[in-house]
This record gives sequence, structure tokens and C-alpha cells, in this order.
Amino acid sequence: MLTLLRSLAFSAGMLVTVIIYGALVPLVSALPFRHRYAFTRHWAIVNLRWLELTCGVRYRVVGRQNLPTGAVVVLSKHQSTWETLVFQELFPPLVWVMKRELLWVPFFGWGLAMGRPIAIDRGAGRRAMEQLLQQGQARLADGLWVVTFPEGTRMRPGERGRYRAGGALLAVQAGVPVLPVAHNAGELWGKRRFLKHPGTITVAIGPQIVTEGRDATAVLSEAEEWIESSLTGIMGTARTKRSP
Repeated sequence: MLTLLRSLAFSAGMLVTVIIYGALVPLVSALPFRHRYAFTRHWAIVNLRWLELTCGVRYRVVGRQNLPTGAVVVLSKHQSTWETLVFQELFPPLVWVMKRELLWVPFFGWGLAMGRPIAIDRGAGRRAMEQLLQQGQARLADGLWVVTFPEGTRMRPGERGRYRAGGALLAVQAGVPVLPVAHNAGELWGKRRFLKHPGTITVAIGPQIVTEGRDATAVLSEAEEWIESSLTGIMGTARTKRSP
């Protein structure tokens, strides 16, 4: 019951921030990108702190020394909404590869639109890949990180989807490294789950994967192997205490 009440408190607070920040979007949208990004990043950090306060969800980072200084393509496991918040705190300015339908969500979508996302139509086939490559290279050339979830959707802990090569192909064509990331956020804030359980999420950041002169399939395979093997060491460790 206490976990339910805590989760209700978090969700109520998050909804309030979405409305407040969303209402300010028309004013902020006219500012340069760095200011718009700082605005949305602040929203993410506010909600991370609120999540910790209400639900006891914390995190630790393994491999922080692997964070590069230049632009990269991040290939990450996707288990939860949580990582979309924490990546904005951990990483330099970034853009998301996302389905364009998310931009239509009132308030929330308006904030997303300010961040120069690569919003693709997944049903467009080859055209969607062209959008990813064209817009992704432009973002990387501006020094922004590009974050992709190669499985395409959130996976439950222990699940493994088919890794798609779009992000790896973007990195190869742009000549930038791939940064693999694994985490176990789904153990505390699961896919389509309302309850948020107390504990400590582990974010594992891998060594950069060089793409120069390599095939995208080989790059993707190396990233997938690192992500999935890293998960075996951190799965089952997040929930440090039983929820009341």
C-alpha cells in the first residue's frame, strides 16, 4: 500500500511539472537550442529528484570513465521511461530518435519538439531510414549526441528484442563512435507499470566502439554483445529491499 501511495505522489507531481513546463514552451521555443535544451533537461532532473524523494529510486553509474568528449551515437537498452530522464542528466546535450507520434502528445510532445528530435515515421520503410541518416548526421555535425534504442521499444527485464542496425549505420556513415549502455531500470519502474519500487538502478556505460572502416552489422553485433552480457551482471540487483 505504501508503494502505491508513493507512486501516486510521484505521478501527480510529474503531471504537474508536465503542465507547468509545457505551458512555458511557447515562450522558451523562441530561444536558442542551448537554452531550450537546458529547460527540458531541468524538467528531467526535477522529476528524477522527485522520484528519489517519493519512491526511493536512486541510481549508480559504472563506466563513467568511458564517457567521450566528442559526439557519439548511443545504443542503449530500453526498459523504462526512467532512462529518458537520466540520460539528460548524465550525458552532454543529446537528441532522441523517436516515433513521430510522441510529438502529438499535449504538453509532453511540445517539450520534445523543442529538443530537435529525429522523429521518424516507422511505417515509412526506406524513407524512415533516410530521415534517420540525414537528420542524425546533421545533429552529430553540430556536436549533439544521438540516442537510439536499437530494439525499437521497451523490453521487460530478461527480454531481448531484435537489434536494428539504424543507429550503427548512422555512426558508421557519420564516422563517430558508438557508445553502448545497459541498465536495469525495468526492475524498479517496469514497462507499462504504475508502481515504482525503491532501490538502486545500475547504469553501465561501455567502452566506445570504433566505427571507422567497419561494417554497420559488425558494429551492431559488438554493441549488442556488450549490452546483453553486461545485463547478466546487473539484473536482479536493483530492488535492494522488499516493497512494503
